Amino acid sequence: MAEQIIHSLLLALHNIALVGCAAAPFYNAKLVNTRSQYGPKLHYELDKVVEETLQGNAPYCIGFITALWVTGILMPLNHYLFNGSFRELPTIAWTAVILKLVCVAAMMVFMGVIFLNLNPRLRVLFAKFSPTEAPESSLVKEFFATRARRKRLCDICLYFAIGVLVSSAFIGFAT
Repeated sequence: MAEQIIHSLLLALHNIALVGCAAAPFYNAKLVNTRSQYGPKLHYELDKVVEETLQGNAPYCIGFITALWVTGILMPLNHYLFNGSFRELPTIAWTAVILKLVCVAAMMVFMGVIFLNLNPRLRVLFAKFSPTEAPESSLVKEFFATRARRKRLCDICLYFAIGVLVSSAFIGFAT
């Protein structure tokens, strides 16, 4: 009974992390698409809100990915602790586990590029803008080019998040 309770709690946390991993890129894409209606012209107040929102989501993304890894590792260890062996999985479940791990690892790579490279560059560029002065056109061009690259990577990350969600359903074949 204790094994099932612990497994259920871990699975609940794992599912919350799964939803968070998918929700963050989905809502970020929605925000970016809404902002794109105004074109590649700097609107200081609007762009400030967009940047603060997108960059403020980074800790949540890291937290959800961490929770996904930790709970994903603890679930089989929980079974091992109570049974002395790991659960045997059918081929479809192993395939789903491998696909899920590949998607999560790919998301981490894309997040690393975004959080460690693109977001810091966007912060530096945006700090050079002012709500009252016209921005330098070369800075605006670089700002929107960097944003476009971040958007492409986030879009790809969303597909990997969907892969995580779909593959998770097939891991259920193990029970």
